[in-house]
Amino acid sequence: MNNLDKNNNISSISSPSGGLGEAGYIDLYTQHHETIKKHSADVLNLSRDGSFEKFRQLGFPTSRLENYKYTDLRDALAVDYGLNFSRIRFAVDPYNVFKCDVPGISSYLYFVVNDAFYPVNIERNNSLPEGVIIGSLKKAAEEHPELVKKYFGKLSEKQKDGLVAFNGAFAQDGFFMYVPKNVVLDKPVQLINIMRSSVDFMANSHNLIILDEGAGAQLLVCDHTSDDVRFLCNRVTEVFVGENASYEHYKLENVHNKTTNLCTLLVDQDTSSRFLGNVITLHNGLTRNNIEIDLDGEHCETLMCGMALADKNQQIDNFTSVIHNKPNSHSTELFKYVLDDSAKGGFTGKLYVAKDAQKTQAYQTNRNILLKASAKMRTKPQLEIYADDVKCSHGATIGQLDDKAMFYMRQRGIPESEARLLLMYAFTADVIENIRIDALQDRIKMLVEKRLRGELSKCEGCVICK
Repeated sequence: MNNLDKNNNISSISSPSGGLGEAGYIDLYTQHHETIKKHSADVLNLSRDGSFEKFRQLGFPTSRLENYKYTDLRDALAVDYGLNFSRIRFAVDPYNVFKCDVPGISSYLYFVVNDAFYPVNIERNNSLPEGVIIGSLKKAAEEHPELVKKYFGKLSEKQKDGLVAFNGAFAQDGFFMYVPKNVVLDKPVQLINIMRSSVDFMANSHNLIILDEGAGAQLLVCDHTSDDVRFLCNRVTEVFVGENASYEHYKLENVHNKTTNLCTLLVDQDTSSRFLGNVITLHNGLTRNNIEIDLDGEHCETLMCGMALADKNQQIDNFTSVIHNKPNSHSTELFKYVLDDSAKGGFTGKLYVAKDAQKTQAYQTNRNILLKASAKMRTKPQLEIYADDVKCSHGATIGQLDDKAMFYMRQRGIPESEARLLLMYAFTADVIENIRIDALQDRIKMLVEKRLRGELSKCEGCVICK
């Protein structure tokens, strides 16, 4: 384990059965937990053994569980992945791997390579406002232990999910961002997750984002892969949006089809806070996004959007839970899928309104287009309401392109392929319009159009995608 091969890359953990399975990972942690802790930080290790015990009890989620009925992880978890407990560094220039930057975004730019924050000296990052801390979670836990201890794990420890527990046991580093009281970042923060390895590889990383009272920030997370191997990424992100703070979280996934991307986003909103989330999957292998948003203060505003474009045998499953715990808050969800070939999609959206959360307004919409009969979509909207003075609704549709609209456009001389493109693009437009970073919105429009035309079969920064 954790040896270097002749190319100075991390070698895999050998397993007689081809994959470790739950028992194998339990044995692995039991044998190497001291190494895992040694190469992390004390604050991050406080809950590590507890997370391991929870994983021992829960195991990996299976499609027999109601919340995972649309996600089958058996094949992905059967692979013998490499792991890097000793934090072996290997030479990589992120700019050589990541070539599809967002033109004109002028962001603060940071990288996580596999499961470790990768320090790169970027001049524009030196102009952060006073008091703002952005960088490695491990380093932040060592240099600001009380701040990290106050928030780290406070949302993930409530989750009854084996993937979250597994992450708590094995993650040693990740991304950290703290924005102090009344500080609003003048430009977006961009986090690039890059997967690189010469062998099949698993990465577990943990992100912690804290916005103090009255703070404001925008974060763009870009997921990318390289190298012709299988990857499994298990990332957990905890976000705390303080009183009257504003946070925007954009996630753009453009990975090759040998990637299993398992992402958990946990958000806690304080009084009068505002949260905008937008998760967009342009190209993937198997993706599972778990999103839970807790509105723990009055007068919160939440807008959660998502879009998936999938073809071939790609799979995308979004599971969302929006929990209204206090009165006078407003939430809106909008998720759209365009599925072609034998792609599979899943959406489960839960809206929960507590007994005391009067005057809640909560709306959820899921719309889906299947371009071929072989594509499959499963959707399950859910409402659980215990207050009586609320306005709540949900709706879900699965269909094909509008024949009348297609006929209308063909009658006006528009070729069928162009008409289909225009209809699909119009279908996704309202998700894209909820991107509030102009440079990013322009980039997404271009990428979506290329994807719908079949011209974007892989990320421009990736070298393989068969």
